[in-house]
Amino acid sequence: MQWRSIVVGLVVLRLSLGWVLWLAFGLGPSVIWGFNFQLGFNLHKLDVLFGEEKGSDPGSWSQRVHGPRYEESTTTCAKPEEDSPRRPYLSFFDGNKDEYVRRYSSFPDPLKAKMKDMARDMFYFGYDNYMKYAFPEDELNPIACKGRGPDVLNPSNININDVLGNYSLTLIDTLDTLLVLGNVTEFQRAVKLVIETVSFDKDSTVQVFEANIRILGSLISSHILLTDPKHPFGKVGLEGYDNELLHMAHDLAVRLLPAFENTSTGIPYPRVNLKTGVPPDSINETCTAGAGSLLVEFGILSRLIGDSTFEWVARRAVRALWKLRSNETGLLGNVVNIQTGQWVGKQSGLGAGMDSFYEYLLKSYILFGEKEDYRMFQASYESIQNHMRRGRESCNEGEGDPPLYVNVNMFSGEIMNTWIDSLQAFFPGLQVLNGDVDNAICLHAFYYAIWKRFGALPERYNWQLQAPDVLFYPLRPELVESTYLLYQATKNPFYLHVGMDILQSLEKNAKVRCGYATLHHVVDKSKEDRMESFFLSETCKYLYLLFDEDNPLHHSDNKYIFTTEGHVVPIDKRFREKQWNDLYPCEEGALAETEPNSRPPSSNISNCSRIPEERRYTLPLKSVYMRQIDHMVGLL
Repeated sequence: MQWRSIVVGLVVLRLSLGWVLWLAFGLGPSVIWGFNFQLGFNLHKLDVLFGEEKGSDPGSWSQRVHGPRYEESTTTCAKPEEDSPRRPYLSFFDGNKDEYVRRYSSFPDPLKAKMKDMARDMFYFGYDNYMKYAFPEDELNPIACKGRGPDVLNPSNININDVLGNYSLTLIDTLDTLLVLGNVTEFQRAVKLVIETVSFDKDSTVQVFEANIRILGSLISSHILLTDPKHPFGKVGLEGYDNELLHMAHDLAVRLLPAFENTSTGIPYPRVNLKTGVPPDSINETCTAGAGSLLVEFGILSRLIGDSTFEWVARRAVRALWKLRSNETGLLGNVVNIQTGQWVGKQSGLGAGMDSFYEYLLKSYILFGEKEDYRMFQASYESIQNHMRRGRESCNEGEGDPPLYVNVNMFSGEIMNTWIDSLQAFFPGLQVLNGDVDNAICLHAFYYAIWKRFGALPERYNWQLQAPDVLFYPLRPELVESTYLLYQATKNPFYLHVGMDILQSLEKNAKVRCGYATLHHVVDKSKEDRMESFFLSETCKYLYLLFDEDNPLHHSDNKYIFTTEGHVVPIDKRFREKQWNDLYPCEEGALAETEPNSRPPSSNISNCSRIPEERRYTLPLKSVYMRQIDHMVGLL
């Protein structure tokens, strides 16, 4: 064809130009080769465009999406000398930069400072309006500028009543965020308000899981930060403080204990009345995450007060669930009968009903050092990789569809449906904690692509239809959390761009008269009048920390971990020591496994360096794969 004559001319030109560059500018042979390689890469694109690449099928979706099988040009340059600037050679030819490289490869410090201020302002707009219009009620209705408490007229409205207990939920859930933002004065004032105005002696039926992660977790976290002798946030101690927050946490935990009584399996009831215990009409079914995600908060409480009861019941529930896993796949289901131990829901996935079960296996190990927890996590992670993961073997190399974790039958491993939910976006962050950064990069990119398309994450997204199945977005934090942890692990500016996109989307689509509202429909951006407490406790906190490089959490002598509600907990030797003899000896199915061969995960995320140094100066995921994922969710 005629165009091939042009190719021959270009080949001669690129060789000649390379030597001209060498003579004129003193560029080394590696730069010449890189320039020639880039031209060759573009010529190869012509072959694909004209359908003349050998062995290619112009009608193949896989070939069209995956594109040429070459390394990204920004990774082909030779390693610079020690005293030379770390700068990809393509910076000499800005006009040739890939669109993804142009957009994501840098993030100026002034812009970072601007985003930090924007995240702080977002928090205070929600917090100040909650205190003005809603406190002492549980939540703010940001459109009506009113408070919201339990739906006492409709006890079956569990969407509201599982979370709201008439105990100033948003204020309690937000305490440690005030410290993260450096507002010691408001933190102390808020602590006093909680101590003086909140009581758990309420005729409120709440979900054990929600009360644990939002209320108990925050009280414990705030108590620890108040009394920390290392003062990571400065002198935050409260004059006359007599461990009131810890006493309140103990009181609440005692009121949750009836959920663990009168169950044949040791798996707790899902709900309790804070005054009277388990309701007479309580159901015998609970989700795996709800029953198996109590160990972090209950364990810390036990070790702070020297009472094994709370850790014992939480650990017994985890072991009971673990013993019910499939012998064939090693997977658990999502809903179980607490009396019979039969699986009511046989779906196994990473999202709703399952998510924090896996999270707390790893985080419990990091906090308490119990090898049993890590063994269970390791086995779970292996089963997840074997049965839920679909797509090419490597995240950032090779051909095939992008990696994706699907919902499967716990017994057979067969796909049960073609949707994933927004809660699954927490998993890249957990993979970072486990040291599997490459897989975290790929899964995070998939969720970010969905966010770019809709300006939010739909509660369920059908990856086969490329469309939402459930359309609302209640300001969830999971994608932001994973973005923050990936940035801490890689320091790659790509994740600052992701955070900026999320911030700007929330400002544009969710901000209303008195706060930030749930998106009822991620396409038309219609809203619901509710601002859940986790927006201030997690979403705003992770966004702020993403842009605040100098935050005490990033430079303290202490190491920290976040609970599943985003509460700050130090990794402290106190939590690795028990004031009691082991009351729960090894049980079959929990500890009857060999010592793990791999090194346990690092807990010091801020100093994590698990990827090659040069990867910090290129895109975390090659452009060809980012383009593929964008195509997969309908962006291209």
